[in-house]
Amino acid sequence: MFFCYNCEFIIFNSFLCSMTKQTPYCLMPWIHYHVGNAGKVKACCVANIPYGDCNTQSYKDIWNGEEINTIREKFEKGEADNRCGVCQRLEQAGGKSIRQETHEKFGELFEKEHPQLPIYFDIRFSNACNFACRTCWHGASSAWFPEAKQLKRNLGEIALLQNIADFDKFIAESGEALLQAKEIYFAGGEPLVTKEHYQLLNWLVKHKTTQMKLRYNTNFSVLKFGEYDVLEYWKQFPEVEILASIDAHGKLGEYIRKGFNWQQFQENRDAVRPLKHIRFIIAPTISVLSIKNLPELYRTCLMEQIIEPDGFYINMLDRPLYYNTKVMPEELKQAVVVEYQRFYSWAEKKQIPQSVINQLKECEAYMLSEDLSKYWPQFLKETKLMDGIREESFVKLGIPKD
Repeated sequence: MFFCYNCEFIIFNSFLCSMTKQTPYCLMPWIHYHVGNAGKVKACCVANIPYGDCNTQSYKDIWNGEEINTIREKFEKGEADNRCGVCQRLEQAGGKSIRQETHEKFGELFEKEHPQLPIYFDIRFSNACNFACRTCWHGASSAWFPEAKQLKRNLGEIALLQNIADFDKFIAESGEALLQAKEIYFAGGEPLVTKEHYQLLNWLVKHKTTQMKLRYNTNFSVLKFGEYDVLEYWKQFPEVEILASIDAHGKLGEYIRKGFNWQQFQENRDAVRPLKHIRFIIAPTISVLSIKNLPELYRTCLMEQIIEPDGFYINMLDRPLYYNTKVMPEELKQAVVVEYQRFYSWAEKKQIPQSVINQLKECEAYMLSEDLSKYWPQFLKETKLMDGIREESFVKLGIPKD
């Protein structure tokens, strides 16, 4: 059973009627529903703008609540919010933010339809994950728990942290919106090892509602989880986009993302090839650990036909600050610049899409936009600490000691 939204439509429409012709600063409060750690519903995955708690409040109360309406009023005036710092910093450095991407993807639809329910969902059911990536933490990965506990960075005394306490209740409350969604984005944790992810796909298939786009940020390490075969589900949806979280190939990739296996990644990629409606993209997180190797990662994936020439999407790391590329000393930044200049020359000869070149230029511009090298010692300290725990060595992979 679903809640009736007729009364809530009236409340919501009051905002739509009051909208001026001015484009809202960000569309998220009108189109997006994001559930993160501990069931907190926020504006998006990068801005700490809370609307409520899906475990203690009903969906309709959150979607029509005071918190979300306050930010709607602010954004509809074209005003920014100081909690939108991740997007703001990226835009100031010449990069493309989630805010801007959302306008590009949904702006025309928003102006035409003024959706009354969220059309874009990002539901993080738990922190279930089989990787313990260097740039991650316990809140987003259950596999981080042993080391997090050792370092006293754990969020609780168990590895698996459930964000949504009652799956059936969540579906009962938000089901009407889910059935008319334009896009559902799955991230982690790791969605392909999250039981609730499959339960939701089951529910959509059962209701014969598979018209929406499925979009994934996944480490792409498994295609089967218990009784579930994700390929069988993907066959039933017309549009699936995989953003594979791979920061480097080979040994460096395995170092950055603990649990990553380059050979298994290639085998999984081959298994997906027969499904022509699936778009496969590599989505590296740009950090101190990965930025210099980025051109080589792209070339390798292109030559091995893992991606099409335009199958590239960057995620710029903002926090933890000691992994932010701005902390690199000037000489290391200049070494990256040299590497990228070589890539641009190669890309021109190979007629690489401008969209790829632009993204590497964003990485370069972001890195050079600010000198945060005072945090470089913290990066070295953290790397030495984690290398000791994991019995690994970043230096042996070609990274300088100082």
